[in-house]
Amino acid sequence: MLVPFVTAADLSDLCDSGRLVLVDSRWYLDGRSAREAYAHGHLPGAVFVDLDTALASPPTLTSGRHPLPEPADFARAMTALGIGGDSTVVVYDDAGGVIAARLVWMLRTLGLEAAVLDGGIAAWSGPLEHGEPGRSETAAAASFTERPWPDAALASIDDTQQAAADGSALVLDARTADRFAGDAEPVDARAGHIPGAANLSVRDHVDGEGRLLPVDELRARLSTAGAGERPVISYCGSGVTACHTLLVLEHAGLPAGRLFPGSWSQYAADASRPIATGA
Repeated sequence: MLVPFVTAADLSDLCDSGRLVLVDSRWYLDGRSAREAYAHGHLPGAVFVDLDTALASPPTLTSGRHPLPEPADFARAMTALGIGGDSTVVVYDDAGGVIAARLVWMLRTLGLEAAVLDGGIAAWSGPLEHGEPGRSETAAAASFTERPWPDAALASIDDTQQAAADGSALVLDARTADRFAGDAEPVDARAGHIPGAANLSVRDHVDGEGRLLPVDELRARLSTAGAGERPVISYCGSGVTACHTLLVLEHAGLPAGRLFPGSWSQYAADASRPIATGA
C-alpha cells in the first residue's frame, strides 16, 4: 500500500499512474472559508472536499462535532469527487497535514491507496490554479463502493474512558497543550481532558514549515509516551486531527491505533462524565 505521507516530488510519479486524485481539504476552526481559500489558489487539478459535509455527519450532542459519515453518504461524496475503488488519492491542507489526515485515514481504513502531501500546499513550488471548486476529470467514470467502517479501527466513548482509567490502552489526546490542560477551550462544552489520557499534540509532529519531523524523532516521541507498549486510542477535539496521530503511528512502524470519532466534543457534552485539568 502507498505510504501514509508523500512529498511533492512523489506527485509526478503518482500522476503517471493515471489514477491520481489530488484533494484540497483545507478547513479552519475559526470559521474562515476553506472554499474561498481554494478558489484563491490550489494545486493544479485538485478537487475541493468539504470536511463538514463530505467527511462527517451532521453534529449532535451525543455524537460530537464531526461524527463519521454514514457509509452510503461517504460513498456518494467520494464518487462525486472522482474517487473510485482503484484511485490513488493524495490530500493536502495548509496546517501541517493534520486536517488532510482525516480523509487519508478514512480511505486507508477502507483499504484504498491514500496519502497526505507532506508540507501541504506550501510544499508545491509550481504555479497554482484559481477558481471555484470543481470535479476531477475522472469523476464521470469513478464509482466508490459503499463499505462499513471497520469496528477494529474505532473506539467508543465508553471504550476510551475505561481504557484511560485502567491503562488497558494508551489514550492519546492530539490537541494542543493548553486545550488538554483546560486553560483554553474555544469551541467545546467543557475544558480539560479525559482522566488518564496523555497529551501528544499533532502540531508537534511537524516542524515550522509544516513538514513531518524525521521518522526516528517521531518514533521516539511516540515511544516515550508509551506507544508500542500498549494499544493506542487517539482522540482530539472532534475526531479530525486525531487521525494524524494514527497515520504517524503507521509511518513510524508502530502498531495501528484506534480512533475515538466523537472525541472531546462528544465526551465534554456529557456532563455525567468526569474530566481532568492540568498537564
